[in-house]
Amino acid sequence: MNKLFDRGQVEQHNAALSADINADFEALGGMLARRGQDIEKLTALAQTFAVALPSWGVGTGGTRFARFPGKGEPRNVFEKLDDCAVIHRLTGVTPAVSLHFPWDKPTDANELREYAAKLGLGFDSVNSNTFQDQAGQAHTYKYGSLTAQDAAARAQAVAHNIECIEIGKALGSKGLTVWVGDGSNFPGQQNLRGALERYLDSMRGIYAALPEDWLMYIEHKLFEPAFYATTIADWGTSFACATELGPKAKCLVDLGHHAPNTNIEMIVARLAQFGKLGGFHFNDSKYGDDDLDSGSINPFQLFLIFNELADASGRDAAFKPSYMLDQSHNVTDPIESLMNSAVEVQRAFVQSALVDRATLAHYQGQNDALQAAQALKHAFRTDVSPILAMARLRSGAAADPVACYRASGYRMAQAELRPARAGASSSGIV
Repeated sequence: MNKLFDRGQVEQHNAALSADINADFEALGGMLARRGQDIEKLTALAQTFAVALPSWGVGTGGTRFARFPGKGEPRNVFEKLDDCAVIHRLTGVTPAVSLHFPWDKPTDANELREYAAKLGLGFDSVNSNTFQDQAGQAHTYKYGSLTAQDAAARAQAVAHNIECIEIGKALGSKGLTVWVGDGSNFPGQQNLRGALERYLDSMRGIYAALPEDWLMYIEHKLFEPAFYATTIADWGTSFACATELGPKAKCLVDLGHHAPNTNIEMIVARLAQFGKLGGFHFNDSKYGDDDLDSGSINPFQLFLIFNELADASGRDAAFKPSYMLDQSHNVTDPIESLMNSAVEVQRAFVQSALVDRATLAHYQGQNDALQAAQALKHAFRTDVSPILAMARLRSGAAADPVACYRASGYRMAQAELRPARAGASSSGIV
């Protein structure tokens, strides 16, 4: 763990803020008590929350036209883990990292697993990459990977996914996320039904290689890079494919992969109802697939999603979808954005626990649309910041993660340790 964040430094930061946090916590506790809610139970609940970090997210992303590197970007998977460990140290809610292969492919998986363990980190689902050609590969993915007309290209893509499973097993992961950019740019370019048939045939080969205790997460995306027809473009196609493949195949919902104004919370409810909601990539979007910081555009939508998740959990105690951040940071320090995003997702999680479900059900049963909506707004408008801060204090994290991080000088220290070199960074989405 980076010495800039030893226990003493975080404790000193917390000590300066603890009086104000305790006062705010007591005030909120009194208000919640009048509503029949226990702030201590809510704080304990907040401490159970966890969301995984994307290894690629700790580097600077890019636009369609250019990438502007940041200072001190991680140059390899070990340095990515260092940055992820800082985020977890200061927020207390990001104990796992999702790796992307071949970007993060280790030469020694056991060494990487041991390194992560020393940092207090584990590994979430692993991600395959067949949306770009890699150096030395025999067959191009320019015209598709799992759906390619070329049988050899499909076989290559299947083999890569199986390799990802094998690496993931060595790292202690329990899942594989599969996203493909396959599709077409022109009407008639490919037979639309045939493309999905080839996709399913390829996915059956990958599914057969899954260990018994693993899940496969199918990620859909409305568009990009296929601008006319994307093979796995929506939750319905994802659901159909997951159902066709079997019980270990689940649907993954990326909040940025929908048309503007899509009712994502209803998609969540539908997938949960039929047992196919596997997990999330949390981010935010204004126009389309923006990969913006979670909660930066539509925090109410994020709350409504967690309201559906809370409803599903109330119906089935075994319901435990996987949570991960997936964002591109172009103008902010990625560590700061990921910390803020983790806190915002945790905020929605706690706010959803404030919903009085008996009262909500009563208004719904009476067809009282106004009061039913207000029952949700009542929870959403409650500022649970004192609960989140107290949860961090009790977990040994930083009361104000960004302030503590900035005071440490971590970014500038890494800029000296990681001098910029052309082609050296393995960070960022672009």
